[in-house]
Amino acid sequence: MKTEVKICGLKTAEAVDHAVALGASHTGFIFFAKSPRNLEPDDAGRLADRIRGKAKIVAVTVDADNDDLDEIVAALNPDILQLHGRETPDRVLTVKAVYGLPVMKALSIRNADDLKKVEPYIGIADRFLFDAKPPAGSELPGGNGVSFDWTLLDALDGSVDYMLSGGLNVNNIGEALAQTRARAIDTSSGVESAPGVKDLKLMDAFFDAVRHAEAVTARSGSKT
Repeated sequence: MKTEVKICGLKTAEAVDHAVALGASHTGFIFFAKSPRNLEPDDAGRLADRIRGKAKIVAVTVDADNDDLDEIVAALNPDILQLHGRETPDRVLTVKAVYGLPVMKALSIRNADDLKKVEPYIGIADRFLFDAKPPAGSELPGGNGVSFDWTLLDALDGSVDYMLSGGLNVNNIGEALAQTRARAIDTSSGVESAPGVKDLKLMDAFFDAVRHAEAVTARSGSKT
């Protein structure tokens, strides 16, 4: 089965075009002033127009109010809203009702108790994104280049639809997919040469590693 791949934090036409050419299923645009990947809505909209219809367009926000979301949705016309802050289930319901868009709720994971946060959002969020908790001192809820213990996901109900995130790169994506059997993954810092600077060669290598992992899985499945 082909893995869905989201390249997040895109900022340039070159990176957007390359991500889609490589087979990205989702493209993420970040609207959070503290992030090195932050974009103005109009700029993101112009980038998204280059690949509209070729990949899902995801607006990534952190505890955004309706005024901010109004501007983002109007400029970007996203397919999905990713809420990467402390949004409650009620807030997710409100956002879905106001904007008529599916919502992916990001949750930060460090230990088994953190997975209990999933329960109140089941049936409300359309999908989850599991990221690592940020390291001490970081002001960014994601994009910190750190991973969490993927074995924690063994306890997750198999019906929960999620994207795996958190420090995924060419060196660990094979292990991550083998461990979790995740159907969808998200990377940002893992394909950057510096914070906010996407590296096309790292993107190439990442997709090659994903396809290799898929081939390994397919071969092992055919032997069972």
